Amino acid sequence: MQKFSVGDVIKTRKAHPCGSDLWEVMRTGVDFRIKCLKCGRVLLLPRPKFEKSVKEVVRPAQESN
Repeated sequence: MQKFSVGDVIKTRKAHPCGSDLWEVMRTGVDFRIKCLKCGRVLLLPRPKFEKSVKEVVRPAQESN
């Protein structure tokens, strides 16, 4: 199981209807809230569906010291 954190930018297997496949993780837990980086649409997905749709983590969240 891969770890995700708030602020990660992920690439999905399928593109959003707006044409983008890059999303920012806004919330983690049982459900994931993600935001499309092109059109700003926000989705709430259950963890199993989210983990299945992720292709790769493009940019990990910045570490706060």
